[in-house]
Amino acid sequence: MVDLYVKNGKTITGQSIEVLIDQGKIVEVTSKIAGNVEAKKVFDLHSKYYVSAGWIDDHVHCYEKLTLYYDKPDSDGVDAGVTTVVDAGSTGYDNLPDFYELSKNVRTNVYAMCNISETGIVAQDELGDMTKIDNNLVRNMIEKYPTFVVGIKARMSKSVVSGNGIHPLERAKEIQKLNNDLPLMVHIGTNPPELSDIMSLMSPGDIMTHCYNGKPNGIMNLDLHQIKDFAIEGYNRGIIFDIGHGTDSFNFDVAQEARSMGLRPKSISSDLYHRNRENGPVYNLATCVDKMLYLGYTLGEILPMITINPADNFHLKNKGQLKTGFDGDLTIFDVENKSKVLTDSNGNERMTDMTVVPHFAVVAGEVYETNLEEF
Repeated sequence: MVDLYVKNGKTITGQSIEVLIDQGKIVEVTSKIAGNVEAKKVFDLHSKYYVSAGWIDDHVHCYEKLTLYYDKPDSDGVDAGVTTVVDAGSTGYDNLPDFYELSKNVRTNVYAMCNISETGIVAQDELGDMTKIDNNLVRNMIEKYPTFVVGIKARMSKSVVSGNGIHPLERAKEIQKLNNDLPLMVHIGTNPPELSDIMSLMSPGDIMTHCYNGKPNGIMNLDLHQIKDFAIEGYNRGIIFDIGHGTDSFNFDVAQEARSMGLRPKSISSDLYHRNRENGPVYNLATCVDKMLYLGYTLGEILPMITINPADNFHLKNKGQLKTGFDGDLTIFDVENKSKVLTDSNGNERMTDMTVVPHFAVVAGEVYETNLEEF
């Protein structure tokens, strides 16, 4: 007897799909399960909903004890149809152990990037004091919590580095090398440091989040409406472009121009915290998906950006695919034809008539109904 039988679902191509999950793992995926199935729970979708691997949001801020950039993991996760979240450096080696303990008590799968600064983003200028970057103490966290810490984070913008220029990123690269080239996510924003200098230090496989921000120090020359040559070179060299929408870091025009130049994101992430979840412009990962649909990406192009690709970014080997032996995480959703206003981080509005609505998140075989508010 298996724990969960999901029957009569459909793929985005309209084919039927059924999934068996037992002891937290997928044990069978096929168009129709043969024979009689004994299951503790049968979840019949009546061919109404789409089934995908569980959605992964690889940039949120969900350490609840912060005073500004905080949220509840389940608000960003299962309540929004997302089965796995990766906290993007909210905590450093000072407070990461506490975050780890809190993460045990939620329904969503939670992982963390360790901020290279001691306190994480408790202080908004956390990389302004280089004495608070201790390579060995970061390494201790990585070694102590190998199943929780999946990467490191460096926020490389003016208010964060506070006069230290490119030096914090140099330290981040040192830490990365000391830890078997653990994934590194780099936040970009206002200058200094210059984006060209940041990207020149980044290696293939490093993740540049906020890739489509509308700031002068972004990838697009705003006056000429052209993607900068060094950004194209960095993309072609293998730097990973991650959306990291956030309050201030996604612009429709930049994203559209990047798409026309072939600079497509590998991963779509939200940069959610309680305020931009409650008040916008982010709201949830599904709304980020709606914006990519508006820009012309197909659902077939988008789904890997919220499943297999973020799993690959952070070496989550058992997530992101509907395959036997993978974790029993699913997102069950619908696509509705209804009007909706989409707003980017600069207040630009676009009207769409197609929205993705997640209805259920399945985590290790447990089914949770979403709790998304209309806005």
